[in-house]
Amino acid sequence: MNQNINLDTSGFIIELEQEVLGALLIFGQHSVVRGTVFAHHFLEPLHRRIYEVIEIAAERYKSCRVDVVMKLFAHEEAAHWASILKTPLNSYLAALAANTASGPAGLKNSVPNLIQQWARLSVGAEAERVKLASNDPGVDPVELIRSASRSFDDVAAGLRGAGKTRFSISEAADAALDEVQVAMTQGSGITGITWGLADVNHATGGIQRGEMVVLGARPAMGKTAVALGIGIKAARSGAGVGFISLEMGSNRLAMRALTDIAYDWNMRVPYNDLITGRVGEKDFDGICAAKQDLNSLPLWIEEQSGLTISDLRVKVDRMQDSAERAGKKIDVLIVDYLQLIAASSRYSGNRNNEVSEISAGLRQIARENDLAMVALSQLSRGIESREDKRPMLADLRDSGSLEQDADTVVFLFREAYYLEKAKGKDPDAEIERADRLDEVANKLEFIIAKQRNGPVKTVDLFVDIACSAVRNAARTV
Repeated sequence: MNQNINLDTSGFIIELEQEVLGALLIFGQHSVVRGTVFAHHFLEPLHRRIYEVIEIAAERYKSCRVDVVMKLFAHEEAAHWASILKTPLNSYLAALAANTASGPAGLKNSVPNLIQQWARLSVGAEAERVKLASNDPGVDPVELIRSASRSFDDVAAGLRGAGKTRFSISEAADAALDEVQVAMTQGSGITGITWGLADVNHATGGIQRGEMVVLGARPAMGKTAVALGIGIKAARSGAGVGFISLEMGSNRLAMRALTDIAYDWNMRVPYNDLITGRVGEKDFDGICAAKQDLNSLPLWIEEQSGLTISDLRVKVDRMQDSAERAGKKIDVLIVDYLQLIAASSRYSGNRNNEVSEISAGLRQIARENDLAMVALSQLSRGIESREDKRPMLADLRDSGSLEQDADTVVFLFREAYYLEKAKGKDPDAEIERADRLDEVANKLEFIIAKQRNGPVKTVDLFVDIACSAVRNAARTV
C-alpha cells in the first residue's frame, strides 16, 4: 500500500485511520460507527474525504463497500487523489480493505484508538496556537484563555461522547432492575439521590443521575435555601455534591448552611444575624459545632460570576478531581442560577437562543458526567401581575427550551411572602389577611410542574426562611 500522503504532524500514526476505513470498506456497514466516528476525526485529508463518501454511500445505498464508494468519486476528483498517491484511487481503496489487520471485529478497539489520536493531536495543535498567540503583546490574555478553553472543551466533549451509547433492551432492563434492587435494599423507596425530603422523594423517586432538574421561582421564594438544603442532605447521604454559585459568595452560602444545620439542633439562628454579628455566645458555640458537622460533608463550592458552559465543564472536572482525592465523585451538581451563565457569541443578541444553548449545555454536562443536575432559574415578572401568583410552565424565563430540556421542572411558592406585602382593604380584610399569614407563615409549596417519570403534583413543605431551613411538612395522623 502506498502511504506517501502529505501530513506535517509529528506523532501521527496513519495506520490507525487506515484500519478503521479498511474495516468499513470490507464490512460495508457504516451503522456500526454512526454517531461515534465523524469526518473530522481523520486528520489526513484523503482519509477524511473517503469517510465523507462512505457516509454518503451508506445514506444513499445502505452500503459502503469498496465498489460502491469508488463509484461516488467523480472522475476529476479520483484523478486528483491518484496524482497525490502516485497510484489509482481504486487501488488504494482496495488495499485499505485487503490490508485491515483485524477487520470489522476490531472496530471496537480501532475506533477508540482513532479518536484518541485525533484528541491528542488536536490538543497539541491548539497548544501551539496558544503559544504563538501569546507572543503577541496586543493579545487579550482573558480572551486567549477563554478561546483555548472552548477548544479544549470541544476535544474533551468528543472524548466523552466516544463511550458506549448503544444498548440492547436486555442490557437496559438489567440496569433498570439493578436500580430497583438498590432502592429495595436501602429501604428508601428511591432509585436516585435523596432530596432529603420524604414526600418529595416519594413523588419523584429521588434526583436521577444523567438528568436535569430546573428549580424555578421568583426572588425571595427560597431557591438558594432549598438548593443548598438539598445539597447538604444529599451529601449527608454519601453523595458528592458540587455547588456552583454565579451570584452569592461561598462565605454567604456557608453561613446559610450553618444556620440550616443548627436548625436540626433546635437552634434558631437567623442568617441575617450571622451577617451582622448579632449572635450570642451560646448560639455562636452552636454555630461552631455546626461547622464541624459541615466539615465532614463531601460538598464543594465554586463561586465565580460570568462563567460560560465551557467554563462550567472545566469547573466540574476540577471538582471531580477534588472529589476523587477524597474518595468520592460528584453525583449532584447545583448551579445557581441559569440566567447568570454567560452565553457564547454564537447567538449574540437573541436571548431565547442563548438560553436554549445554555440549557442544552447543562443537560449535556449531566449526561456526560453521569451526575444529577439541579439548575436554578429565575421566573418571568409576569407572575406579579396575576391574582394567583403560583408559577406555571409558561413562566420559565427567556426560553421554552428550559421546559423541553428539563427532565423535571419544580417551582417554589410561598404565599406568606405576598401576604406580608399586602394590606387589607378594610379592618375585616386585614384580620383575614393576618389570620391567613399566620396559617401559612412556614409553608412552602414544592410544585412539580413537569416530570418525565412520574406525576405532576404539589408537595407542601415546612420552611423557616430566616434560617434557610426547609423540612418535611408536619403530618397529622
